[in-house]
Amino acid sequence: MAILKHTSKSACEPLQKLLKTAMADAENNYNMDVSECYVAECHCAPGVIIKRIRPKDHGRAHRIFKRTSHVTLVIREYGAK
Repeated sequence: MAILKHTSKSACEPLQKLLKTAMADAENNYNMDVSECYVAECHCAPGVIIKRIRPKDHGRAHRIFKRTSHVTLVIREYGAK
């Protein structure tokens, strides 16, 4: 959490939000001790590409690809398998 808080990249804010949510889920749904948790895995995979069309001059159209992604964050507790 401290690394994400002090890094000045635009992706840190959504990842920090995801980590807070994952920690809350671990505490409330799986009865894990949050102070003993660590990030075991974190990876990003491409998601759905939303296709849009942007009008251009002389009646042409250019495609706009709005890319999305799926972020997976796995939290484990020290000593747990």
